[in-house]
Amino acid sequence: MNRHIYDCQEGCPVESTLQFISGKWKSVILYHLFKEQVCHFGQLKRDLKDCSQRMLALQLAELEQDGIIQKNIYQEIPLKTDYTLTKFGKTLEPVVLAMSQWGTYYNQLAKTESN
Repeated sequence: MNRHIYDCQEGCPVESTLQFISGKWKSVILYHLFKEQVCHFGQLKRDLKDCSQRMLALQLAELEQDGIIQKNIYQEIPLKTDYTLTKFGKTLEPVVLAMSQWGTYYNQLAKTESN
């Protein structure tokens, strides 16, 4: 995990958080892991319809490299892979939950304004 500790100016703690969850798909992947606890690659691919297989694999690899998720490989035929949150990854739950709550609020507001 080669991430920076920001202790400089106002706003830096947000940078500290964003370096782990920035990107279009990381927060969405985490959202699904908080909901399901364990997700298989194929399941995530179905849930994130607009995310290419390559991008999903890249985002999962970065989350794993940062110690947020753990990849579990089962030596079966066909090969089976799933992902779970690490103890460190679980500390992001309040952040992802707040994003989910705000997104629900925004979606309701947008529906109200469009009617």
